[in-house]
Amino acid sequence: MMSDSFIQQLFADRIGGNQFGKDTVLYKFEKIKRAKAAAKKAHPDVELIDMGVGEPDEMADEGIVRTLAEEAAKPENRGYADNGVAEFKVAAAQYLEKVFGVTGIDPEKEVNHAIGSKPALAMMPAAFINPGDITIMTVPGYPVMGTHTKWLGGEVVNLPLTAENNFLPDIDSLTEDQKKRAKLLYINYPNNPTGASATKEFYEKIVQFAKANDIIVISDSAYAALTFDGEKPLSFLSVEGAKEVGVEIHSLSKAYNMTGWRMAFVAGNELVVKAFATVKDNNDSGQFIPIQKAAMYGLQNPEITEKISEKYSRRHNMLVDVLNEIGFQVKKPKGSFYLYVAIPKGIKGGRSFASAEEFCQYLITEKLISTVPWDDAGNFIRFSVTFQAKGEAAEKKVIEEIRCRLTDVEFEF
Repeated sequence: MMSDSFIQQLFADRIGGNQFGKDTVLYKFEKIKRAKAAAKKAHPDVELIDMGVGEPDEMADEGIVRTLAEEAAKPENRGYADNGVAEFKVAAAQYLEKVFGVTGIDPEKEVNHAIGSKPALAMMPAAFINPGDITIMTVPGYPVMGTHTKWLGGEVVNLPLTAENNFLPDIDSLTEDQKKRAKLLYINYPNNPTGASATKEFYEKIVQFAKANDIIVISDSAYAALTFDGEKPLSFLSVEGAKEVGVEIHSLSKAYNMTGWRMAFVAGNELVVKAFATVKDNNDSGQFIPIQKAAMYGLQNPEITEKISEKYSRRHNMLVDVLNEIGFQVKKPKGSFYLYVAIPKGIKGGRSFASAEEFCQYLITEKLISTVPWDDAGNFIRFSVTFQAKGEAAEKKVIEEIRCRLTDVEFEF
């Protein structure tokens, strides 16, 4: 048997080399986890309000669950799915047309399923990135495509999302060398964590930029169908020329309460979809066919998402009102279940907050309210309206409790 010390020398540099496992730095989600546990132990009689969880608080629609059960009982569905069943691809193309107005998607050549959007984002660099190539990412944001770019010897250029720019990346800030070496551009709207939405004009600018610089656009649309107050879901692919330069990744996780089901699809440029399918074929054997069939039921019934959006919209309304009443300056997002809030300078006559992480720790330990801090481009915390509450009365109770806990101190802004 090989000794641990021998194995320690064999880890790849991309995950830390011979120092793998020795890192004593605590990352923010681990810090939050530990702070939550400590707060619960210190205050066993006070319920912790978890506003940090980035996943739905309810089960998938009963029709989706029923379809899974029915399809799982069929012997013909027990085998490998490989790159997906044809019916799912058709349902995905029809969904894009019905919900987003995207026409002309060829289900056979321009759609491929993925076992969740995270693996799709992780696999994209393998199809395009050579050492020295650049992937343009946004911060704060979901880093997985950048992580894999670096693992392949590529470089990541991060564009900050700031309030001054409506949380849209400033692509004009890129240097000529960066634009020349860039192969992939990652965008995500409605955005995690800012909750910001893209405009058609922004997408048009992205298409022109991609064409001018020969860059592939990867549009992560995990929250695209979750919109409020009459705002129509907007797809990158609905913009003229978008299919010539990129693809869009749609996930059923957030729009259909199907996080653990792991189901998504990539749609758009035929060559990019084909490249993704090739990489995917060498990574997995496809999602369980009954899950694909259950997902089809969801895609064919988008009113499920509309109902979910109504709940999040209602919760946003209540949370925004309370936070603004306390003194925060918050605007309701047009989509997603995230509310991105600039932190206060401190407490009047008391402590100050130098970072979002510091304020987040304060909220957990002193107020038993859990959020997620972001210090990448300014100091913000992210509230998620996916907190546990069954029904409107329970939602109001949670929000009222937040009001009570945050009004016994006076924040300085």
